[in-house]
Amino acid sequence: MGAAIEVENLVKSYGNNTVLKGLSFRAEQGEIFALLGANGAGKTTTLECIEGIRGYNDGKIIVNGKIGVQLQSSSLPANITALEAFRLFGRWNKAKEDLTILDNLGAGEFKNKQYRTLSTGQKRRLHLAIALLHNPDIIFLDEPTAGLDVEGRISLHNEIRKLKTAGKTIIMASHDMAEVESLCDRIAIMKEGKLAFLGSSHELTGEYYGESKILIKTEHQVPEFKLECSVPLSMEQNYYCITTKNISEALLEILTKLKEADNEVLDIKIERATLEQRFMEIAKEGK
Repeated sequence: MGAAIEVENLVKSYGNNTVLKGLSFRAEQGEIFALLGANGAGKTTTLECIEGIRGYNDGKIIVNGKIGVQLQSSSLPANITALEAFRLFGRWNKAKEDLTILDNLGAGEFKNKQYRTLSTGQKRRLHLAIALLHNPDIIFLDEPTAGLDVEGRISLHNEIRKLKTAGKTIIMASHDMAEVESLCDRIAIMKEGKLAFLGSSHELTGEYYGESKILIKTEHQVPEFKLECSVPLSMEQNYYCITTKNISEALLEILTKLKEADNEVLDIKIERATLEQRFMEIAKEGK
């Protein structure tokens, strides 16, 4: 489908402090793309440069489409109602009024309440509704579910998936790794102003990037043997444990051996490092 956003050799400095050091990546049309990084990695600066909020020193940014932005921190006049705010921004953007946007995000329930009376979660819903009112092609979501309860998070995740189904491109920043893993097609992890990883969550947590465990419980005791694609067998809580970088080959090899020995498999578990663990490993590398 082509790129929705292209970033090439992006450089941004604040005085003598260079925050972005030749950053390059692209987000494809119709995907949910996460930009992650520890505090100080340059994530917020990158998003602000793409959104046009902040200038940059060198490089190129191409944005193919109309954008909508939900900032991590924003505010509205204290006495304005949610509906008045929605209509005000709609007129500024010359957008046709569509109150179903408020209803879909659960903001219709408090549309007549003043902004100062809204909870943090309600304000997040309203800000997202405002970001969507002009039907953008590319949507930036900075910590979209911050302050939402469990029901609100699930509802918002469903709305994000609907936006993707409708062909929207979503650029998301979040500290919730479970949210990122559930929603995002690809992940970019920044470190010290550069790209440290770009790929899917499966690539980050799976065989390509590190070792995994296969835990197998069998009917009979397994004789001692060594697999070609893993370390020797060990025992963990009555399970035989195989540590490997290639799950498919190791699994095929051990199941073949068990079948030849007429040994029935009672249970199999596969354990990989979590997205959060991999993220922390990348963040700590070189420290």
